[in-house]
Amino acid sequence: MNNTVNIDIGGTFTDCYVTQDGRAVSSKVPTTRYNLSVGFNQAIANCARELGLPLDVLLAETDMIRYATTLAMNALIERKGPKLALITTAGFEDTIFIGRGAQHHDGLPIEGKRLAARYVRPEPLIPRKMVVGVRERVAADGAVIIPLDRQDVLDKLQQLVDRGATGFVVSLMWAHLFPDHERQIRAIIEEEYPDVYLGSHPVLLSSEVLPKQNEYQRTMTTILDAYLHRAMAEELTELGNELRDKGYPKSLYIVHHTGGCAPITRTASIKTYNGGPVGGLMGACMVGEAYGYRNIVATDMGGTSFDIGLAVEGDKQFTYASTPIIDRWRVGLSMIETKSIGAGGGSIAKVNQALGGILEVGPQSAGSLPGPACFDRGGEEPTVTDADVVLGYVNPDHFLGGKLRLNKEKAVRAVREKIAQPLGISVEQAALAIKRIVDANMGGEIFREVNMKGYDPREFTLFAFGGAGPTHCCGYATFIETPRIITCPQASVFSAYGVSVMDFVNVHEETNGLVLLEPMSAGNYLKEYERFNETVRLLQRRATRDMELSADEAGQLVFRLELDLRYGTQPNLTRIPSPCLFVQSEEDLKAICSAFEKEYGRLYSPAATYPQGGVELVNMVLWTTRPVPKRSLPVLDLKGELPVAALKGSREVFWDESGSPKMTKVFDYAALQCGNIVEGPAIIEAIDTTYVVPAGFRYTMDKLMNGVIQTI
Repeated sequence: MNNTVNIDIGGTFTDCYVTQDGRAVSSKVPTTRYNLSVGFNQAIANCARELGLPLDVLLAETDMIRYATTLAMNALIERKGPKLALITTAGFEDTIFIGRGAQHHDGLPIEGKRLAARYVRPEPLIPRKMVVGVRERVAADGAVIIPLDRQDVLDKLQQLVDRGATGFVVSLMWAHLFPDHERQIRAIIEEEYPDVYLGSHPVLLSSEVLPKQNEYQRTMTTILDAYLHRAMAEELTELGNELRDKGYPKSLYIVHHTGGCAPITRTASIKTYNGGPVGGLMGACMVGEAYGYRNIVATDMGGTSFDIGLAVEGDKQFTYASTPIIDRWRVGLSMIETKSIGAGGGSIAKVNQALGGILEVGPQSAGSLPGPACFDRGGEEPTVTDADVVLGYVNPDHFLGGKLRLNKEKAVRAVREKIAQPLGISVEQAALAIKRIVDANMGGEIFREVNMKGYDPREFTLFAFGGAGPTHCCGYATFIETPRIITCPQASVFSAYGVSVMDFVNVHEETNGLVLLEPMSAGNYLKEYERFNETVRLLQRRATRDMELSADEAGQLVFRLELDLRYGTQPNLTRIPSPCLFVQSEEDLKAICSAFEKEYGRLYSPAATYPQGGVELVNMVLWTTRPVPKRSLPVLDLKGELPVAALKGSREVFWDESGSPKMTKVFDYAALQCGNIVEGPAIIEAIDTTYVVPAGFRYTMDKLMNGVIQTI
């Protein structure tokens, strides 16, 4: 599968990265929020033109189209989901409204959490009148305490349909272990409203969406999946039909937040949330492996947001959210953790008079339409990109290789009228203040993300990408004192590049409460290994089914098991990669408990470990990967340190508060050769981004044609 089309749709730009017969081309176009497929098709058409191929020929020769979509995020932001109903166990109708203790500020930025008392709980996706409880009850051991009452289900079902329900979520107590009652309810609904009726109703069961404990997270995960399902199914099906009409005969593959992709027919809508930022992290890992870097922090500064992802201890060991949140709700999914804040080229700067006239940057964004003032599309608010133009970092005549001419006068006017004059400073000082504040916001967030997970930021290599990443990376990298910054030729479309190296991955989870080590015992480990192993085999069967593989292809699968463990009497879980896939001996159990103790000690200090309490296994998570061929990174010969051929001139750039510009050398990125070194201060102009190298930094083009930025 060497011929691929890879799309990442962001809030401001849509990126496309195409590999075709050993060649790679890319395209970057404004995101068309009114219809995402317009930008999608335009980006592919641009790449076809660059390859010198008709669009239908490119699509016909493409082995796979991978798509990281923001459809799920948009549907939640705009609250455009269907009118759903929730059927739960009688007495538990208020579970999703009670939530957890932090529900009123879950999903808010740090600024919102600081003002938590002023915020209210999020508007529920399913209102209280659309929630009913049915008479049934199953005990924790599977004993049926109250049998399901069919007539009660029919009566409640009619009430919900009369109130306008167009879909049903079924989430009963203990259904993750004993799903029979949920299946009976689905059978009743399908019997009453079969597919042959126009009024048929889709039904999602919590026991199938997320067979794990914790009824609130299980229910919210199922609700979110149902809420996003219809809009995504309709739009992605339409997009797939368009591609087939244009010559692409195969399935569309959707990027998941698990770090892989799967066919649209095997994709749950909720798994597409946050796929783009995960794509960038996967790309950083791919490049990092070539260098042997074990700790990576991937940073993507686009037009709307700044995304951060971590890979630690090598071998793609990612970090996971301890309390994963989608929009404003906690879910129970295993999601590779990425953090997004409102800091990008389109982030709006403003003087907050209510707080004494302080300068703030973001989180509001100008997006692609109208965009920053310098885009000359009607935007009047000063943004980070406007500040970069004012300071001389970005050449107005060379933005996107000259495809989008920027209006410097409008950038200057916006910064002067909205920032400089209210603060009583010069335009250049105001622009520099905007840059430093956004750099501090990003750098501080990186430091918190790395440090709060128990790692030393100085041991991480920082990857900088996104359209604005190379422009600001030296500013925000100083906050973690990283030994090096890596920038890549695909920097502006790096998330789409990361999508291009993704394998087929799916994740299956199951609650399996086992006591691996008895409390207050001298090594009394679990004796019934089969209870552990049977769950692993069950997850393997599900994974093989969802991959839709032949027997030979199934032999190519790579399984990785992770375990959620805790000490006895403790509520919180700690996830570890299991040292073994199956337990064959007591030594395997000792290895698991030892790995848990080591990770627990790293997180909370060795003094906090508590083996006397015993070790409990709560959840088992099986990651299944089918690797796909990847293009190896070319290694080139060094050509010398002096970048004489790349020097294209000089221009005035403002670097400090003195108010005086400094004549700064400007280099052509395309003319740089292996081994060339550019000493700061300097500007390096590429077609799709600008590299800003301040004084005290050195940019080196290495053998892999990646830029390595280090302090001198």
